[in-house]
Formats: sequence, structure tokens, C-alpha cells
Amino acid sequence: MTLTAADVAAPVARYARRFHALAGDRHHVGSPLGAWLLLALCATPSEGENGEILNGILGCDPADAADLAAGLLARPDPQVPAAAAVWHRPGRLTDAVTRWLAGLPPQVQTGPLTSQADLDDWARRGSLGLIERFPVALDPSVYLLAATVLASRVSWERPFDLAPASELGRSSPWAAVLGQVLRTPDGPGHEQFLAGTQGAGDVAVHAARARGGLQVISVAAAPGVPAADVLAAAYDLAPALATGGPVARRSLFDLPLGEGPLGAVTERTGPVKSAGGREERCTAVLPAWSAHSRQDLSDPSLGFAAAAQALAPGDPWQARQAAMARYSRVGFEAAAVTGLAIAMAARPSRPGLIRTAELRFGHPFAVVAVAAGEPGGGGASGRGPWHGLPVFSAWVAQPEDAGPGG
Repeated sequence: MTLTAADVAAPVARYARRFHALAGDRHHVGSPLGAWLLLALCATPSEGENGEILNGILGCDPADAADLAAGLLARPDPQVPAAAAVWHRPGRLTDAVTRWLAGLPPQVQTGPLTSQADLDDWARRGSLGLIERFPVALDPSVYLLAATVLASRVSWERPFDLAPASELGRSSPWAAVLGQVLRTPDGPGHEQFLAGTQGAGDVAVHAARARGGLQVISVAAAPGVPAADVLAAAYDLAPALATGGPVARRSLFDLPLGEGPLGAVTERTGPVKSAGGREERCTAVLPAWSAHSRQDLSDPSLGFAAAAQALAPGDPWQARQAAMARYSRVGFEAAAVTGLAIAMAARPSRPGLIRTAELRFGHPFAVVAVAAGEPGGGGASGRGPWHGLPVFSAWVAQPEDAGPGG
């Protein structure tokens, strides 16, 4: 099958809503894609009721999901190193698991299950050193362990400027506790605007492009809009911005002047270049942030219960993800390691009007990092299956001070 970002982005976006719903509005980061990839690789033995459950959770037939996962692993994005592995203890595999192992795509590393130190080393190497320990603890009862890892470390095309935290606005609860925040610089590499969304209403959007193509989109709605709705809006906007899809941008001339829940709109007279005599400009201020999360993936809505039941009926299992991300003046880095462990059952230029909006990310907001490729590029990074695919996402509720180097 010919793989496109849309084939994967839509089911991953639906899965992301389930994934982030379990974390709620606490400060956290994760990779729904990393969990979805692991689930897709583990779901192929499912049939009957388990198959129907996984079809609904994966957003497509488990066999098709496995093909999509194989296609992504076969053509990784240069800015998002990805890997998958399955380890097992010799002599403990059922015929069903042996057949599943034989049918895994060649990009999935397989081999004997050895030690916790080896698992930690795999996680550390695959995550570019960002995650030190594998999320699942190994004990003698575990006989089958499957995992995925995604990582990225990029620098912005143009670093942010620094600004006093007071520029987040008087209504921001963060303005009084932070010293400095990030302000968008002039020139390319940053884009900010207001957009209308179906589930979250009007939102402030900032997109920062990194060298090599990764794009990180921050989305803030009015205070009080549920985190799940803002994250869902971000998952709609991020692929559209990366691939040139339609976005419902709001004209500043349709908005009232003055302070609002997403910033301030002002108006003045000055030189403009547009033939209509009107021009719109936006800037943005937002905090630096970092997050480290460990998420239990045992909730049935995430599908690992059905996948484990299909692979090894009756055996105890656990699924977890360790993730981190850091958003600073100079760049972005993130990684996620997801693991599913199954154990033996014995153990559990003329004057005109110019309107300018300063968008203020001064309260909790959503962030989605999407593989974007080089603008206009014809190479693999611009047209491969990762182009336009959300890779990491976060709900930012604990900002940090911004500094000159990070």
C-alpha cells in the first residue's frame, strides 16, 4: 500500500484523545504515536471480540495498522529517529507468539531477553540520551517484551527573543511567578495567528520551525476550555500547518480592539504594503517549559489489554511509557519509550490601518510536534510517510523561566 501521512495521522489523532484523556489537565508530555505504533505491531494476532476492540481503538483493521507501522519504520524521518524491538526468553513461547514473531516487519529488532541494564541501554541510545531508564521493570517472570522509541533534538531556524514575564498579561497566573519568557523574533521560522476551531473556539496558534523540518505548534484556547478539546484542536491544526492544509484563520479586523482572553488587539496608522490598505501582524509571547512523564497504559481504552489477551491469553502484563520534552529559546527536544511486557501467569507603502495582535500563552496550553520536512523540498524528508505526522504532544501547565541558552 502507498503510505501517506493522512493514513496514519487521523487514527493517531483519535488515539491521542484517549491517551491524553487519562492524564487530564495535569502537566504532562507523551507520544500517542509511540504507543499507537507498539499497539499496531502487537495487535495482528487478535481476532473475534479482541479484533473488534482493537479495530475501534487503532482506527483501522489491525492488519492495516501493522502495515502502516511497518511503513513508518521502513522510512524514518531524519529528524525523528524511531525504532521497535521485541525480546523473548527462549523456550517459553507459544506457537501463536512464535508465528507472530515470524510475521513482524524486518525493521523490528528481535532477540533474547537479557537484563534490565540492556533494556536501559536500548532506551538511552534510541532516545538520544534523553531517557535513562526503560519504563518497564524486568523480572524473571517476564518472557516477552515489545517496545518502541521515538526521539528528536532540534534547533529553531531562528531562536526566540527574551521578554519580561509581565508581557504574558495581567490576567496570566504565570506573569507574577516567572522572570523571563520567549518572544517571537522578526523574520522567518515563526508563525503566529488566531484560528477558529470547532471544539475549542478561537485559539492562539504559534508554529516554530526547526532546522531540518520538525515543526512545533502551540495552541491556547480561552481559559476554561477543557484540555482535551484544546489538544484535539492542536492535533487538527498541526498536520494542516505542516502540509499546507486548510486552516480557519481569523482576521484581526473581525475582532474587537483591546484586551481579550488570548491577547490584545491594537490599531494604528502606518505604511502598509497590501493593495487593500489594511495589514495584519501578530507577535507571540509564551513560556519555556519542560516535562517528564511516566504513564501507565493499562486502561482498556488504550488497547493493550486486548493486544496482550490476543498474544498470551490469561498471562499478566503491563504497558508503560516514559516521555520527556524541553522547549527553550534555542530549540526543542523530546523522546518517548513505550513498552509492553508479558509475564508467566504465576506472577503478576501607503498609509493604511495596521492591526497587531500580541498572542499571550499565559495559561495552560497544548503543544504538538509534527514532522514537516523542508519547505518545498522534494527529498525523502519532505515527501515521506512521516511528513505531517504528529509525533509528540503535551499539555503545558507548569512553565519555566527562559534563559539565554535554553
